[in-house]
Amino acid sequence: MIESAPFLIAGLIFGLAAGISPGPLLTLVISETIRQNKKAGIMVATAPLLTDLPIIFVSVFILAKLSSSHLILGTISVFGALFIGRLAYECITLKSVELNLQTAETQSLRRGVIINFLSPHPYLFWMVVGAPTLLKAYAMSLLSAFVFIFSFYLFLVGSKILIAFIVDKSKTFLKSTAYVYTIRLLGFVLLLYAALFLKDGMKYFGLI
Repeated sequence: MIESAPFLIAGLIFGLAAGISPGPLLTLVISETIRQNKKAGIMVATAPLLTDLPIIFVSVFILAKLSSSHLILGTISVFGALFIGRLAYECITLKSVELNLQTAETQSLRRGVIINFLSPHPYLFWMVVGAPTLLKAYAMSLLSAFVFIFSFYLFLVGSKILIAFIVDKSKTFLKSTAYVYTIRLLGFVLLLYAALFLKDGMKYFGLI
């Protein structure tokens, strides 16, 4: 189980960062909670559980086929570092949370699934970050791969559900400094993972 700990932490950090950072799906979670109730917000929060399986499968399949090319793996690692670095920058520089709830129509789980499936973020994440991490975990053990997937979705979906509960009780939560500083802190942690992905890329290129 100790060997799975790095992947447990990685899943926790990536899932939490994706779960609480402002975006289309979080907007729908909050919109549904405000317009209807927390149950509706929770339904939208579970959308990734329905949409991401084919994305994960295709990403892992493609990456497994390319695993013999260090050039391609190095390029993917560098793009992964850039992707995580951009997320880190957006988190660290966040000053306040602005969600356009006025233009959001009444949503449902169906619309949440459509929005998440059409969003580029799940595809980008799994192609350049999630799939490489999952394959690395699987190379260590099946348990490590399971731990990464489980912890990622536990904190991705769980954090959105928690926000639905909090917003149901207090509509001002998203404007609080605690929420903003939590996202900023996650940004600094993401920088560390960006550096790790960049280091992997340099190894594949034979530079270190």
